[in-house]
Amino acid sequence: MTAFSDRVDVINRTVGAVVRWCALLMVLLQFALVVLRYVYGVSFIYLNEGVLYLHGALFMLGAGYTLLVDGHVRVDIFYARASRRARAIIDIGGHLLLLLPSMTVLLIYSWPSVRRAWSIFEGPISVGGIPASFLLKSLIPAFCILLVIQGAANLARDIGRLRDGGGA
Repeated sequence: MTAFSDRVDVINRTVGAVVRWCALLMVLLQFALVVLRYVYGVSFIYLNEGVLYLHGALFMLGAGYTLLVDGHVRVDIFYARASRRARAIIDIGGHLLLLLPSMTVLLIYSWPSVRRAWSIFEGPISVGGIPASFLLKSLIPAFCILLVIQGAANLARDIGRLRDGGGA
């Protein structure tokens, strides 16, 4: 189980290492847009869409990495004071009852739209924009897959923690 979890961790660490550059690129592109618009009075739709694409990539592809490093927001007031065993049980429930079913449903319902977008190589969102909406839509299944595999890796790790006694 740990070998599987470690391999999945490598996938999401690699994706996270690549995607974090989207934040810097997004800030630089947005800065350039502001300078172009307010200093030179010019605006380019494809540059505006570039910010949108980078933003989407950053959050959609970075979600698996965020789950890996336990960076997601928790609303459970009991979780912080719970024992390792109780946390493992809460996490197992969250993975099995919330994360995996919701990502599966999102993947199933978004797939026809993504497939259609690829079949026609769907063009820009706006006239003059980036002619690759199909790539933007592809972030949805990538998001689902990265979260599902990281959720499965965390689930395997939590089951192992329960099996080993869980600690204090």
